[in-house]
Amino acid sequence: MKSSFEGVSDPGLVRQVNQDAYYIDPQGRFFIVADGMGGHAGGQEASWIATKTIQSYLDEYWNSEDDSVKLLKAAFFKANQAILQDQREHPERSDMGTTAVVLVFREQRPWVAHVGDSRLYRLRGSKLEQITEDHTWVAKAMKAGDLTPRQAKTHPWRHMLSQCLGREDLAQVEIHLLDVKKDDRLLLCSDGLTEEVSESAIAKLLDYPLCDKAATALVEAAKENGGRDNITVIIVAIEDSLGQES
Repeated sequence: MKSSFEGVSDPGLVRQVNQDAYYIDPQGRFFIVADGMGGHAGGQEASWIATKTIQSYLDEYWNSEDDSVKLLKAAFFKANQAILQDQREHPERSDMGTTAVVLVFREQRPWVAHVGDSRLYRLRGSKLEQITEDHTWVAKAMKAGDLTPRQAKTHPWRHMLSQCLGREDLAQVEIHLLDVKKDDRLLLCSDGLTEEVSESAIAKLLDYPLCDKAATALVEAAKENGGRDNITVIIVAIEDSLGQES
């Protein structure tokens, strides 16, 4: 599956440290965004550990006989254990954790895996669709009908995660196949983007002809609207739905 891609990460206008991390595989096989939490050092360390561990695991076992679900699940749980080990070695970072969203193109099929509230979107034509479902208290309340989307947007608990990497009780990594077609654009992002930029504005900016221009425009839009958190985006433009896997 032929694609072009670009990633940008920015600390924003308020935070002194960028606690986001991301990785783009040079061959375009997989993409990772992580958003850390737990104080400056803790959040930065957690997102870095998660990104590096998942990257290393996927690189090492990419050509194994494991199916993609098993591969992704193992990569996430290895990242979780790596963060827990760091917490044991550095008690001052005992409350650190991170979200993670990963997109892979393997076995001629695209897969998405995530924990937390970093997101994957798909732009098809002019329609933007959120593919991942946030692992947050607010998302659960919305699903149960206890909150409206408008109430959720400003709810004081909207950042309270129900799942993240760096917890002994990590129960499940959400993994599923993704439907993609030629000319689709996929967006992986931290909530520093979605907290500041509406989905309608994201759709318009994501449609820029070049991935690097679109990525920069999204980050700048978040900063123009306050930039209160770190902002990380990866854009993957699907150019050919046939292509051969590297």
